[in-house]
Amino acid sequence: MTNPPPRLSALVVAHNEEKRLQACLERLTFADEIVVLLDKCTDGSKAIAARFTDRLLEGRWDMEGERRNTGIAFCTGDWVLEVDADEHVTPELAVEIRATINATAFDWHEIPVDNYIGERLVRHGWGGSFGKAAYPGLFRKNAKTWGNDRVHPSLIWRGRKGPMLKHRINHYVDRNISDMIRRLDSYSTAKARDLRDRGETWGSTASNVRRMVSRFWKCYVSRKGYREGGYGFIIAVCAALYPMLSHLKARLEKE
Repeated sequence: MTNPPPRLSALVVAHNEEKRLQACLERLTFADEIVVLLDKCTDGSKAIAARFTDRLLEGRWDMEGERRNTGIAFCTGDWVLEVDADEHVTPELAVEIRATINATAFDWHEIPVDNYIGERLVRHGWGGSFGKAAYPGLFRKNAKTWGNDRVHPSLIWRGRKGPMLKHRINHYVDRNISDMIRRLDSYSTAKARDLRDRGETWGSTASNVRRMVSRFWKCYVSRKGYREGGYGFIIAVCAALYPMLSHLKARLEKE
């Protein structure tokens, strides 16, 4: 008697994503279960999600780690695929995900990412806590736990890491450069709150000047952001500014 194939839960954590949620969920119907966690939603996200699944979880979470851990715990599949509302799983990736969970002896796998700014595909230069070239989004149910932070929480893993998948997920990260700058402001504000909660400021101003230089070099030169023209330059600038802004906000602001 053969064992049944492993069940796959697709998890989407959403906050007021009515403009992007449907396109994301339409591409997740290959999963055995779609789970949508609705965090402080005041728009039409719930009605859109309800057209695709009855596995909805509503609430209010301040910490990204707590929010994501709650969503993972709500999933019933053997494997979990974490997808953000601005990400699209391609048909080729969907086939590869199914084949992987059916055959792998490992516990988690990274998924490569194609990042778009508007309609422009930007592959080079991401990093420095400002964009992802890949992420550990496919894992057995009990293999992954997020740390308790507002932004970029740490990860605790159980089990073995497998090879990165070959097909990419499409990530519509920013609509334009103004969107990117707003994201930098949001990220650095959340990071500053995490730092203040721990009584930290992320080093000194001098150390963050050095960090700015190293992060710019890493994104623009080492990760070949120069190949993306002006987009690569602004990505490197944002990655360089992120720790300095977080440091200054943690030191100079109260909330």
